[in-house]
Amino acid sequence: MSLPVAPSDWQRLDPRMLLVHPVRELVRFLPALLVLTVAGSASSGPPWELLGVVAAVAVGILRYLTTRYRVAAGRIELKRGLLSRRITSAPLDRVRTVDLTSSVIQRVLGLTTLRIGTGLAAADDSDALDLDGLPVDRARALRADLLHTATVGVLDRAGTPPDDGRTLVAFDPRWLRFAPFTGTGLVVVAATIGGATQLLDSLGVWRDLRSDDLPVTSVVGVCVAAAAGLLVLLTLSVLGYLVTNGGFRLTQQGGAWHVRRGLLTTRETSIDEERLAGVSLGEPLALRLTGGRHLQAIVTGVDRSETGSSTLVPPSDADVAPRAAGLLLGHDAPVAVALTPHGPAAARRRWTRALVPVVPVVAAAVVVGVREGSWWLLVPAGLLVLGAAALAADRVAGLGHALSHGHVVARSGSLARRREILGVDHVIGWNLRATWFQRRAGLTELAATTAGGGGSVRLLDVPEADAVRLADQALPGLVEQFFRA
Repeated sequence: MSLPVAPSDWQRLDPRMLLVHPVRELVRFLPALLVLTVAGSASSGPPWELLGVVAAVAVGILRYLTTRYRVAAGRIELKRGLLSRRITSAPLDRVRTVDLTSSVIQRVLGLTTLRIGTGLAAADDSDALDLDGLPVDRARALRADLLHTATVGVLDRAGTPPDDGRTLVAFDPRWLRFAPFTGTGLVVVAATIGGATQLLDSLGVWRDLRSDDLPVTSVVGVCVAAAAGLLVLLTLSVLGYLVTNGGFRLTQQGGAWHVRRGLLTTRETSIDEERLAGVSLGEPLALRLTGGRHLQAIVTGVDRSETGSSTLVPPSDADVAPRAAGLLLGHDAPVAVALTPHGPAAARRRWTRALVPVVPVVAAAVVVGVREGSWWLLVPAGLLVLGAAALAADRVAGLGHALSHGHVVARSGSLARRREILGVDHVIGWNLRATWFQRRAGLTELAATTAGGGGSVRLLDVPEADAVRLADQALPGLVEQFFRA
């Protein structure tokens, strides 16, 4: 381990943050400043808006003057506040990830924000360990020290300079085609289409479209407008993907994995190799249909709510994320291993869960069709049944598990399918849980408990004998009592 980069004395952030903090406070005060400006223009009183500007700038300056940090006695500490003093502290051995985030103005000034992920619960954002305003070189040196890696220009034990790292994955412009099929892109498109539909309905457009004397040109105009709106949405989703993931690069250097992404606001995440418990290969339906996947890390001490600290590969070509997963795990076998299916009982549960909810809808469509003669209702009802059946079949095909090269592999889901791969060295316990229906079917849910990701990797609806056998093979002797029962 290298010597601490930061001295033990309390240190201030870079003085160039005096140009950043006042601007940020002005933005926060903007609504109040607008109200003061309007109120001042309607009266002949003092220029309250100028006093508001002065107050915002003063708050920004005080924020800089009252913020200090230090690395000492095996801890990193951050002190903030003047009237209400707050000190946030964490031991260095709790550091799991280190993020470097630079806004546009910070990039211009050569600064960055260093965020330390420790896995310790924070009451609010004010408890986060964020060093907001360090020179980039100084932040990278501190990051290297926190992750127990060699800093740039420091000799390793053999007396040779450290390498510049190897690049595992780099951004490819062809990935932009997946932008509309990411979770965010689909939500934006669906929400916008829904809002536009309600707006057109309130304007009476749909009523006009149903009238018999509607000119053909009006129908064509609405279709053209809808197509243009969809094109704008697709363009916005592509731009959003580019801004978020532009310049993406996944590298390995000095015992840590480094992820850099962002076109305007850049973010650099570093994960200690020893803290990488496994990976989660995301295969949501929309991405699978378009030939894409994404990859996230399962990091001990960091849960999935910290998605920015766990993203390893953004939505990309289907072969990119599995290849990166193999390099991260040190072996391709856990990524490509054929999974053991969970048997007919688990398949029946998926068919039942998919088809039972649509039965009342189909029954209602049949009743209305017979009474009212609205036989056209049977068409959407039939499509609903076909969709539910396709969903059930896909969920059955996606269900499976394996134990490969010291890793527990679990896959489940359809709309949001995931293949989670967890190293057995990071499994700290097993949980077997079964509902009344699962017990009747001879199934159970096996959860490999870990300190990373969501807290566990779950194997859904596993035959009970298979679950106990896998747990015993992964950690021999831990579940022997199940064999004796």
